[in-house]
Amino acid sequence: MDFGALYRNHSGVPNLTSRRQDPALVALGDAIKRIRQAKSISQERLALLAEVDRSYVGRIERGDNNVAVLTLIRLAAALDVSVAKLMEQASL
Repeated sequence: MDFGALYRNHSGVPNLTSRRQDPALVALGDAIKRIRQAKSISQERLALLAEVDRSYVGRIERGDNNVAVLTLIRLAAALDVSVAKLMEQASL
């Protein structure tokens, strides 16, 4: 049995279930999503402003990806908040 296939969706992209997500990444993603929605910014617009792929923003918001520091800085700048504010909102 190909156990790796259990963690991939139909396009071969890793499918990280909630059992595999780190609580800190989920909290950070939730904070980014809350701030983004409060500012009425779409995922697509945030991605354009931060110069990252929209699907990557979605994975960050779901806690599926461990966001790189430079990307976190770009996302914070695009949301017009500090990285410290993102961490505070995530209770980290």
